[in-house]
Amino acid sequence: MTAPVDAIVIGAGVIGSGVALELARAGRNVVCLERLGGAGYGSTSSSSAVIRYTYSTAAGVAMAWEGMHIWRDWANHLGLPEGTPLAEFKQTGMLTIFSEGVDEALFLPRYHEVGIPHEVLTADEIEARFPAIDAGRFGPPTRLDDEAFWAEPDTKLPSACFDSEAGFISDPMLAAQNLAEAAQAAGATFRYSTEVTAIRRSDGRVAGVDLADGSSIDSPVVVNVAGPHSFAINTMAGVAESMSVVPKPMRREVFIAPAPPESDWDNTGIMFGDIDFGVYARPERGGNVLIGGVEPDCDPLEWIDDPDEASDVVDQDEFELHVLRTARRLPGMGVPPQKRGVVGVYDASPDWTPIYDRSDLDGFYMAIGSSGNQFKNAPIAGQCMAELIAAVEDGHDHDADPFIVTGKHTGLEIDLGTFTRNRTLDGAGPSNVLG
Repeated sequence: MTAPVDAIVIGAGVIGSGVALELARAGRNVVCLERLGGAGYGSTSSSSAVIRYTYSTAAGVAMAWEGMHIWRDWANHLGLPEGTPLAEFKQTGMLTIFSEGVDEALFLPRYHEVGIPHEVLTADEIEARFPAIDAGRFGPPTRLDDEAFWAEPDTKLPSACFDSEAGFISDPMLAAQNLAEAAQAAGATFRYSTEVTAIRRSDGRVAGVDLADGSSIDSPVVVNVAGPHSFAINTMAGVAESMSVVPKPMRREVFIAPAPPESDWDNTGIMFGDIDFGVYARPERGGNVLIGGVEPDCDPLEWIDDPDEASDVVDQDEFELHVLRTARRLPGMGVPPQKRGVVGVYDASPDWTPIYDRSDLDGFYMAIGSSGNQFKNAPIAGQCMAELIAAVEDGHDHDADPFIVTGKHTGLEIDLGTFTRNRTLDGAGPSNVLG
């Protein structure tokens, strides 16, 4: 039996490491358990690490905007020794291109409330400012076997929104490692290559965990941040069936292709979220474009039972589809003869919105359902979870009176009721990771 601790965090991805940091800074004796060999080795390592603010909920926008301020102040946030290699925030700006049924009204009212700088551009303004982009209206998205895919546009895009403050993180795994190192400096212990096999209970609350090596750790607080393994951990705790929102593992791919050769993409390229074509893209070092999908209705979702059994081979058909979609938006971009990409597994919720919440088992908390869009929120999610845990353990009834966190940089209120496990799924939620 290992000595008892104040809190156990299961998972050392970028969010789990952020939670461990904030719990340790709050004075708790924390141990973070990771089944893989280091921080950020799992889903974090395959993240596109995009920093953007296009969410449909007030709390989603507030979290992302607060998170950006932390990324921008990364060295001070971490407080690590000078000379420590740090992940970098690459500010490229982001162009959000709308399509039928998805327009500015989805999130721009939130931008105005928060004060996020942005511009709504016409098609002519898009092409004048970003000459590599074709501002034709191609959507709604289709597959390659649909004749409509190859049709030339006969109209231009009505508009797009440009956020100058958006960007991406240069090295997502390094970001998780930065947070883990800062957490250790604050007193947290990280145990890698350590697998949880059971969640123990006593007198109606969590009591600790059992490990694959036969040992146990006692703790009155356990936080599930296990990414695509979160459903298995919730099942061990006996809380999965009592939740209205149940995240499950989903296999996803991102692809890499050469940027238009005359574009100087490394220095002048922007990110874009193209709802009209069903893709997003951002610059990738070496003169490349990193490409992912935004889950249009025509693209199947690959739910899986066991994240450890997911194929890590990039699918040729999906590679061609997404690269060709992007090449039509960036007509100077070619389609390489050899597929390149990264395969990962999301912990995806039905409405693409995370769960930052307590559970029906006292002392057992969850930061799960990140759905491929919560990397940007890892530092502020850590603060949210640490403050929520402190409040609930002190007697606050979060289910009846949702807890509100205030961003330290922006002063924005983040209503954690948005991320409850018991929110209503009525089919009216977002259809993609704009959340």
